[in-house]
Amino acid sequence: MNFSDHQIGIYAQGMFTDQRPQITTNLAELEAEAAESLSPEALGYIVASAGSGSTARANRDAFDAWRIAPRMMRSSAERDHSCTILGTESAAPLLIAPVGIQTLAHPDGELATVRAAAALGVPYVHSTQASHSFEEIAEGGGDAPRWYQLYWPTDESVLLSFLGRAKNSGFTTLVLTLDTTLLGWRPADLDRGYLPFLSNLGIENYLTDPAFQAGLEQSVEANPVAAAMHWAQMFPNPGLNWSQLAFLRENWDGPIVLKGICTVGDARLALDHGVDGIVVSNHGGRQIDGARASLDALPEIVDAVGEQMTVLFDSGVRTGADMAKALALGADAVLLGRPFLYGLALGGQAGVEHVLRCILAEFDLVTSLSGHTGAAELGRDSVVHA
Repeated sequence: MNFSDHQIGIYAQGMFTDQRPQITTNLAELEAEAAESLSPEALGYIVASAGSGSTARANRDAFDAWRIAPRMMRSSAERDHSCTILGTESAAPLLIAPVGIQTLAHPDGELATVRAAAALGVPYVHSTQASHSFEEIAEGGGDAPRWYQLYWPTDESVLLSFLGRAKNSGFTTLVLTLDTTLLGWRPADLDRGYLPFLSNLGIENYLTDPAFQAGLEQSVEANPVAAAMHWAQMFPNPGLNWSQLAFLRENWDGPIVLKGICTVGDARLALDHGVDGIVVSNHGGRQIDGARASLDALPEIVDAVGEQMTVLFDSGVRTGADMAKALALGADAVLLGRPFLYGLALGGQAGVEHVLRCILAEFDLVTSLSGHTGAAELGRDSVVHA
């Protein structure tokens, strides 16, 4: 797939048919454009970060602290960014990050996103806190690759049911999120007193689950408030600990990835516990105010465990250049979060496809112009610290 064809296609439409993109191609401006179409509640939930927002700012500052070091006359007219990530084939080292309650951005929610990911050939990661169930996503995504992101519920029967449903629905890789055993302090939501899960938004995997339903005295339809309260008893799980990973391995036969690793110590613990990969991530700054930027942690984590396990990255990725920098610093692939949501808000499935095409086209051009014939050639000598 030649991603930079998207660029010439935009120029051709503009010059020959007088059609211009309905959504900006400036990926750094997507948030401002999407803000005009999102409700205040959706905007607060999607955009805002923990506390003062300093962690989210640190994520962006960390990208600005690295600069691409271009080399000349080394690229090729034929470029290949395809890769295999834990057995999953992808058109590029990019995945759709797990993001909950996508219907806040657009009525089609995760169904639009999984279809867009399928169209571009990049894996989709389904959140436990989704507005659509495992089975609906499987139907919407068809044969396209998909992973499942787990928030470990306190109810073991629900956990086992989730794992079984995910496996039966064609999800191949399990991504356990570690950094959200409690919700972070998020003033944008708190000032509105807005937690959408309590109105049964973003908990469709639970509401459709037989083990979850078995704990209700009345059906979800008959008593939706009781269903929400039942969810609230199993989502916060501050007792989650390393010793529980053995149970996960016993009940999941595919690759297991831990999301939320920010230190070398935890990366080595993940390796010691036999998981297949990690995501270096601070949850996009949504959980801890004043935390370290994910990109600052990436190189030393790669140096410590990168030859022994898959190292993925998220938090702060906005552009194709950002993607190139994270890969140059050692990530095997990056997960894209908020930008695709902005595309979803602005144009549903077509909006997500637009954002994905833009970031992949920019990535293709950045890597080629800096002297690389494919993503696999990016390395530490591709970037310099400012």
